Amino acid sequence: MPVPDRGFAEAVLAVVDDIPAGQVLSYGDLAALLGSRGARAVGQVMAYYGSASPWWRVLRAGGHPPRGLAARALPHYAAEGTPLITTTTEDGYRVDYAAARWRP
Repeated sequence: MPVPDRGFAEAVLAVVDDIPAGQVLSYGDLAALLGSRGARAVGQVMAYYGSASPWWRVLRAGGHPPRGLAARALPHYAAEGTPLITTTTEDGYRVDYAAARWRP
């Protein structure tokens, strides 16, 4: 997948930076806020440019943390009081998306 254009990347990161502590958005919901259906493009932006933003506040469908980053995200969720649900998945948890979803 090609790297998203700079304007889209800047828009994604601006929204991510606005998500309050303890709240989250899915890749798809973030894309929809920007008038796009590009959840995968949001994921690409986060993968390439999101390390300086609160990346843990952007989730996969179902409230799952970013792939491969569950262990790194968990302390952030704990510090921010993000509601979590214990699961039998590989990660062992997911965010309670219904409770933590940001509604700007």
